Amino acid sequence: MSLAPRVLRRAVAGATVALLATAVGCAPQPEDKAATTPSASSTDACAKGKLATETSGKLTIGTDEPAYEPWFKDDKPANGEGFESAVAYAVAKQLGYDKSAVVWQSVPFNKAFAPGEKTFDFDINQVSISDERKKAVDFSSGYYDVRQAVIALKGTKAASATTIAGLKGLKLGAQVGTTSLDYIDDVVKPSQQAAVYAKNDQAKSALKNGQVDAIVVDLPTAFYITAAEVTDAEIVGQFENQGAAPEQFGLVLDKGSALTACVTAAVDTLRKDGSLAKIEQRWLSDAVDAPVLK
Repeated sequence: MSLAPRVLRRAVAGATVALLATAVGCAPQPEDKAATTPSASSTDACAKGKLATETSGKLTIGTDEPAYEPWFKDDKPANGEGFESAVAYAVAKQLGYDKSAVVWQSVPFNKAFAPGEKTFDFDINQVSISDERKKAVDFSSGYYDVRQAVIALKGTKAASATTIAGLKGLKLGAQVGTTSLDYIDDVVKPSQQAAVYAKNDQAKSALKNGQVDAIVVDLPTAFYITAAEVTDAEIVGQFENQGAAPEQFGLVLDKGSALTACVTAAVDTLRKDGSLAKIEQRWLSDAVDAPVLK
């Protein structure tokens, strides 16, 4: 899915981790975590199972409710099944926390990257990394390269669109605060204002009920929706990534978190040793290619 060479991304991510790891040793820590925050070297700061977490000896991970497939399975983040649940536990293991030490917390999508102190150690919920969001929160390096896709009911005018221009006259919908909505507003620029929904479930219902002509979601979600949830719908196409780098999902952390470098290093290790690719193959292998809308 990447538009930029993976080698370049890894080199940049590695340099970022090195800089962040140095910062961890120097940055002042909140008083409530100062006693448990490892000092000085980056090795000490990322000591396995001994991070300055929200709850000592535990790793608190946030995600939205309900937790949708294929990212989670059966709306149970703690079962380790689904792409993001598997990634979360793989990161936890890298940090020195086994499954019994992981605590899941329900966090609404928009709240995960809103300004303000967080009650989780990191959040995993298909949150795309962006400069705007980085003003309020920290991100790990990307754990998944993603594209956005358009879904419409079969046999409709929307389903026959083959270009971005063919979408401009349609009523489109997406979940609030998502890059899916950004693609509608900034790439399609439709003649009608986009319909905005608090949850993807609401967007799917609007599509089924004919309240919108099409909805925009990430590509793996689009394949799951059309295969299992709205089977009389189809993927119209996917958008090209905007800019030189691919859109990526990242783990969300509190702004200035002492854990950012450690979590980033864990993600980078999983990418380098092939673990992320194996998890993707298992849980997202059905998300085959789709036509590109230009």
